[in-house]
Formats: sequence, C-alpha cells, structure tokens
Amino acid sequence: MKSTYFTPVAVFAILSLASCRAPPPPAAGAAVKGAAVATDQTTVIGRRLITEEQYLNTVAHMFGPDIEVIAQFAPMQRTDGLLSVGAAQAGVPSGQMVKFQRAARQVAAQVVSSGNVALRIPSRQDALIPCKPADATKADDACARMFLGDTARLLYRRPAPEGRVNQLVAEAAKAATLSHNFYTGLAMALEGMLLSPDVLFITDRTEPDPERTGQQRLDSYSYASRLSLLLWNAFPDDRVLKAAESGELSTAKGRKRVVEMMLASPRLEEGMRAFFDDMLAFDSFASLSKDPAAYPGETGLTLTAAREQTLRTIYYLLVTKNLDYRDLFTSRTMLMSPVLGTVYGVPTAPGWQPYTFRQDSPRVGLLTQISFLAVNAHPARSSATRRGKALRELLLCQHVPLPPPNIDFSALEDPKSPAKTARDRLTVHRTNPVCAGCHRITDPIGLALENFDGAGQYRATEKGVAIDTSGTLDGQNFGDAAGLGQALHDHPSLPSCLVRRAYGYAVGAPLKEDETQLVDHFTNQFAAGGYRLRDLLQTIVLSPAFYQVAPTPPENAKPATSKEANAQTQSRAE
Repeated sequence: MKSTYFTPVAVFAILSLASCRAPPPPAAGAAVKGAAVATDQTTVIGRRLITEEQYLNTVAHMFGPDIEVIAQFAPMQRTDGLLSVGAAQAGVPSGQMVKFQRAARQVAAQVVSSGNVALRIPSRQDALIPCKPADATKADDACARMFLGDTARLLYRRPAPEGRVNQLVAEAAKAATLSHNFYTGLAMALEGMLLSPDVLFITDRTEPDPERTGQQRLDSYSYASRLSLLLWNAFPDDRVLKAAESGELSTAKGRKRVVEMMLASPRLEEGMRAFFDDMLAFDSFASLSKDPAAYPGETGLTLTAAREQTLRTIYYLLVTKNLDYRDLFTSRTMLMSPVLGTVYGVPTAPGWQPYTFRQDSPRVGLLTQISFLAVNAHPARSSATRRGKALRELLLCQHVPLPPPNIDFSALEDPKSPAKTARDRLTVHRTNPVCAGCHRITDPIGLALENFDGAGQYRATEKGVAIDTSGTLDGQNFGDAAGLGQALHDHPSLPSCLVRRAYGYAVGAPLKEDETQLVDHFTNQFAAGGYRLRDLLQTIVLSPAFYQVAPTPPENAKPATSKEANAQTQSRAE
C-alpha cells in the first residue's frame, strides 16, 4: 500500500493537533505570537526535522543513557552531500507519526517508572522527578509544575511561556484524576510534550539585529540550538540555555566562552561522530551486507566494528591528537579492537586501542580502512568505480554524473571473461564514449584500491595476475594506495570540501551561490591554522555568518559589485 507523505510544515500542523499542544505553525516569515517556544518579536525563517540520533542523544542526556527507546525516524534525502541538510525537505510518511507517538510513550513511561526491587531495577522517579506528590493517587499541581516546567525548558530549547506550563500542569492533573495516579498524569503530559512539533522540529527564529539596522539575526535560543546540534548532536543543556537566557550568547565575548566550553566537553565526540558519519555516507551500513560465499569472514559484527573504527579513528587523530585534517589520509595509525584485529591480522589489546601499521604495510589512511573499502563495493566483488566516485563526491565535493540507462555490465560480471583484473574489465567502459566521461574520473583512482577486495581484505593478485594499482589524481601520479592517499592529502579540494560540508551541516542548509566566497575565506583560515578541526569549528560558529541572516535585496536591485561582494563576505566571516 502506498504511503502518504507530508511536508515539514504539514507534519508540524498535524503533530500540533495530535499532541493538543500548540496551534499550527505560521507561514514562513510571519511573526510568531503565543507559540509555545516563541516571543512576539521573533520571526520563523526555517524548520527542519531533528534526526533520530539527535532525538536519542537528547533523551539520553536528559533522562539517562539507560532509557530504552526505538525512535525509527524515516530516512531523509541526501542534499548537497548531507542527510542533515535534507532534513529541511524531509517527507514524512503517515506511519511515521505513529512511531513518534510510540517513542514518546516509551520515554514517558520509563521516566516515571517506580522500578522493581525484585528485579533490581532502580526507581527513576527518585532520580528524575525533583519532588514527591502529597498523595500519589491524586494530582499535585505544585510538584507537576516543578518537573514539567524544567523539562519543557530543555525540550523546547527555550523557556516555556507561563500559559504553556499551566496547560501542561492542567493536562497532568486531568490524567492523574482519571487514573488515580499522579505519575500516570505526569507521563501523559510528558508524552504530549515529546510529541510536540516544538520538540521534533528545529525551528530557526530571528530577531532584530542591534548591530545592523533593519536586519535580522538568530535569536539567542536558536543560536544555542544550532551550536549544540553541531558540536554535541543534541539539544542545548542547562549551561548553554542559561547563557542564552542571560544574554551572554548575544555578545562576542560570551559566544567565545560558551564555544570554548563546548569544544572542551567530552560530548564533542558525539557531534563529530555524527558529522563525519553523515559526510562519509555511512548510513549505507544500515543495508550493507556481503555475500557469505565470497567473504565468509565479513559478518554483520565485522561491518559494525569497521564503521565504529573509522569514527573513533577520526576523533582520535583530529581531536584528541589535534592533527592536520589531511593526515587522516596518510596516517598509519588506526583505532583497533579485538574483533577487527582478527580481520586485519594484527595483535590487539582489549577495548579500542591505537595501532600503528609498519611502513611496509599496505594499510595507510582512511581509504584503506575496511569501512571505506567495504561500503563502496559490491556484495561479492570490489568496485573501482564506486570507490572512485565516493572519493570524488564525498571527499573532494566533485560531482560525478549518473550513468546512462541500459548500460551493459556483462563484461564486468561474466565469470568466464578473459579479462582477469578489474583494470582489464573496466577498459570496456573507459573506451566507450557513452561511459568514458564518468569512468575516466572515477576508475583511475578507484583502481589504486584494487589490492583490497570487496570486503577490504588485502590481495596482491586477482585470478593469478598481479594487480596494477598505479594511476593519477587530477595530474598527480601515484603507484599504490599509499600514493593515492598522499595525492589526496595534497589536493586543494580536500580541505575546501570539508569546510563546505561543515558549514552546510552547521547551518542545516545547502550552500548558496553567494556563499562560495565565504567558504573560500573559511578555507584560507583553515589552512593558516594548520588544518585543525577544532579551529575550523570555532571559526564557523563564531563567524557572523553562523548567526546573522543575510539581507534580502529589494526587487530590481542592482547586483553588488565584486568589491562590494568581497566586503560583505569579509563582514559575514569575521
């Protein structure tokens, strides 16, 4: 049966009615009056669905990591290389709203759980609810207000108006009276709050910018949310919200202090894992499997560990060790676990530990990790084309056209083909005028990784023939995977692509045509600082471009001159 899909605005309205919590959203650009998380001076300029991981992270940080919930958010469309950017246009199937409600009910029930002494399950009531009702069989407005008011502030990411809190308390009282249970009433109010569109959607609201007459900037709460979702992949905590409430986030000095605090937090790992997982298109692991006949050792456990290895290695090298971003593709150090030690054929210690391969090892850089090799291959064989395409699109931000329809793949897939190696088989496509345009930019770099099969295991030959891994990347020749890693390290588009992706991920929107110079400016600063990830993040989130709203030129306005455009770019960047 065909599913019904709703736009973000339609879903916002439907959830508002379903949760009986708030009116339908205003049209974009209209002043928000009386909404649960807005003031009469703010203007809505954008709205996007939070990700499943952001939802789960927020629940875990607010109510404890032992809260068990199956959120099951619908897949999003990748836009400008990122799923997070596609969240603004995410269509939501009708069945998704049922899942939203199920997840909200699961969380609420566990938050008010009294535990089980026999099963040694502790009571969450004592840990999460800061008061006890005078009579647990009746409503207690004072206790309910204490819990629901504080919880609403964190979930809505801004103080809830008094009328909104009164509404929540009244709903809790009504449910408590009907059920003769204070905690049941509290759970019902919390469930409705979790189902509220003000929780499930990230709404960017602006206010008049005192430093730019007639222009707008993000209000401090929207800035706090954008900051926290980037750096921590979750909603702002109490410290960040207090900085927004006090006005600290409205000052350059205050923003710098809060950003430095957030960059120093262990929670930065959650944010960076989410960003690189998105950038590397690792959502493909959800449907990835290998032919057990071809690769009996490549199990689901191995693939899960491979994804984890890459994310841990990126954080270790770029944040813990503070290395140059480009070194990610030439470093011989990877995080290793016992599960992967068996696959890589190296000794390991318990847990995840750094392991450095010898200089004569073929394993060097991210391109030779099992995650990249396996996810960009077929179930039963390698794919130089897929690997080359991934390198071009994910790491260099270059577009590879889609293949034309009705392509004949028989020469590649014929087990009786006289062509022994992938290089020989792919010659058919590189010499076919219809296919050559794409294959000439993907295959020469993808073939450098042919020493690794579709499961990421090393091999020197294919069908008894030595594998030729030489090639060229945009004019730079190399002889093997290590040389490809060095060529990628030296490619000028590698750091600029990271900047582009990081900025798009940070603001939750595709890069606009007039923001190209802005990204170039950030890239120059990134280079001047030695290509350090922390410095790049700080540059982006402290730049006016992160929180200012670009002025909309009036109709029939003359285009800005090159000099004027450069001045505007410099102003937004600094």
